[in-house]
Amino acid sequence: MSEKRRLRILVAKPGLDGHDRGAKVVARALSDAGYEVVYTGLHQTPEMIAVAAVQEAVDAVGLSIMSGAHMTLFPAVLEALRKHGGGDIVVFGGGIVPDDDVEELKKAGVATIFRPGATTQEIIDWVEKEVRK
Repeated sequence: MSEKRRLRILVAKPGLDGHDRGAKVVARALSDAGYEVVYTGLHQTPEMIAVAAVQEAVDAVGLSIMSGAHMTLFPAVLEALRKHGGGDIVVFGGGIVPDDDVEELKKAGVATIFRPGATTQEIIDWVEKEVRK
């Protein structure tokens, strides 16, 4: 029986949002679950995130946005990924996002949004089910 390929996930904090505790907790939980995690740190532009994701050949990009700029930043990251040849990379996120915006982001191509209260196990289970397809 062959061993599962180790998934690579980039976790990023786009924009000017300085609240990085959640992103660090998720990055650590994903790493502890056996994924290879690239954490880009604070204040990343969509372009920086896309370039890093393509260079690192990641399977997914997880964005943490607490600033309220989710309707601008998620689409900008998706567009930058397409521009750099990473249009097939799964994008998911976390943050405070209203229900109506979650649906709009999904229509735009964001795979899912984890809201406050989501557990790290829920995120890991989702990655196994949706990213490892």
